Amino acid sequence: MDPNFYRFRSTWRLAAEPSAVYRALESVDHYPRWWPEVRTIRQIDDITGEIVCRALLPYELRFTVRQVRRDPEDGVLEASMVGDLEGRSAWTVTGDGRSAVAVFEQEVVANKSLLRRLALVGRPVFKLNHALMMRHGHRGLAAYLA
Repeated sequence: MDPNFYRFRSTWRLAAEPSAVYRALESVDHYPRWWPEVRTIRQIDDITGEIVCRALLPYELRFTVRQVRRDPEDGVLEASMVGDLEGRSAWTVTGDGRSAVAVFEQEVVANKSLLRRLALVGRPVFKLNHALMMRHGHRGLAAYLA
């Protein structure tokens, strides 16, 4: 397996209507308001933007995200990515009307040279860094929606 390939899955349970969760996740330009590790978003056009993230470790990831699918009826948001990360990510939002479950899935190859050079020894730390970022995003979105 390629040591630079990562597959992530996170499940966020939220005390909010699924439609409100979907709208918040759909508004990528608002992520920096509630997700501390998402430092900047620069909108390029209606379906494309550049994102800069920095979590606990002292490096930034810069990548361009292009919307591939936006389906509010099925609760699906899917995007492709190029840059320091290359691959795809998707949110799927479901729920019972009063609470929601947002599942984030991501399959990427790390292109950033630092991550590639340290792939074998750094992989567990990089995965922990991602897990912390996702935990903070979950907390931030819950507070944002409250």
